[in-house]
Amino acid sequence: MKQTRNLKKVYITQKGKRFLASGHVWVYEGEVKSISEGIENGEIVDVYAQNTYMGSGFYNDHSKIRVRIISKNANDIFDLSFFKRRVSYAIHYRKTLMSEEDFKCCRLTHGEADQLPGLTIDRYNNLLSVEITSLGIEKRMNEILPLYYEILNDSGENIEGIYLRNELTLRKKEGLELYKGWFPLEGVPAPSNTTTEIIENHIHYLVDVENGQKTGFFLDQKYNRKAAGKIAKDKNVLDCFTHTGSFGLNAAYSGAKHVLSVDISESAIEMARENAKRNHLENIDFKVCDVFELLTELSEKNDHSYDYIILDPPAFTKSKDTIKDAYRGYKEINLKAMQLVKDKGYLSTCSCSHFMSDALFVEMLHDAAKDAHVTLRKIEARQQAIDHPILLNVPETDYLKFYIFQILKESR
Repeated sequence: MKQTRNLKKVYITQKGKRFLASGHVWVYEGEVKSISEGIENGEIVDVYAQNTYMGSGFYNDHSKIRVRIISKNANDIFDLSFFKRRVSYAIHYRKTLMSEEDFKCCRLTHGEADQLPGLTIDRYNNLLSVEITSLGIEKRMNEILPLYYEILNDSGENIEGIYLRNELTLRKKEGLELYKGWFPLEGVPAPSNTTTEIIENHIHYLVDVENGQKTGFFLDQKYNRKAAGKIAKDKNVLDCFTHTGSFGLNAAYSGAKHVLSVDISESAIEMARENAKRNHLENIDFKVCDVFELLTELSEKNDHSYDYIILDPPAFTKSKDTIKDAYRGYKEINLKAMQLVKDKGYLSTCSCSHFMSDALFVEMLHDAAKDAHVTLRKIEARQQAIDHPILLNVPETDYLKFYIFQILKESR
């Protein structure tokens, strides 16, 4: 990486200035007034509002986000040592806040929240799984990614390979191709296997970084799964949208009387069954079905056999345009769960969509409780795990809402 402070310039509007001054880190296309000649996409530029320096970041005219800010220090030199500091900060943050066991399966870098926009790196024991969604990072990955291998292994970790999961369609908006495969590390042969075993909350899982969901596994619910599991002892549990079984397995491990975990994906349920066998858990069964249809069927049967229902649905909305539809979907499953669970039973429920704000999610829960004629006694309100940090001035980094309630029926 060339060491220089002689960067080309992007000039932005007063609205763009206010946005960056508020703490955000994006410059949208509509806020660009003018640019220096000859800027290449992926290049690091200085952003100015008239004569005021506002920050430096990756430029890309393929994207609606024209500049992704990586520094607001006018003295930074964007050489290899700069990115080594960024990587070291991200790793040190996790090592400081997480146990040794948790550090072995965690998100090492969370994009903008770690000042490396467009870079997601998850650690699964001896493998790193990487997703890149910005051209600026893609152009520098041959310098940046080996830093993770070097810093982690120098500190005694046993990283054997880095796998690229660059398949997200969002890459197309950055002008990037979709692909996956091992990242070549000089002098290090690529592992022969894309699977590895992790331990989360004392539960063992097999993770496939090549074919698993997202980068291989959903790490953001780590501590929420533990919290949900703690109240499952001696209860009859219905675990909805189980995917590969993680919430249900936590409930079973914590001593649930019985757990039924359901998901519409046959491959996910098969993996969930394997995870149950791996952990020698026999108090859990699995079913392939549509959760909406199952809840409707249980309602029609007036089945109130569950002490505890867990709802961990996929994101029902990925844009502002479908918020109303998402609200209806969240309300339907929560309303039915509130009606089905026993009096003084429990409900864990969440949303992983940034566009479904916490305020709107809570409004939906109030709405569902009213129609279900129940009172919600809040036990916990939680967010994503600490290895998925939130920047208060960048609301896009705050996406996961997780609540645990006791359900009090009005006929009590």
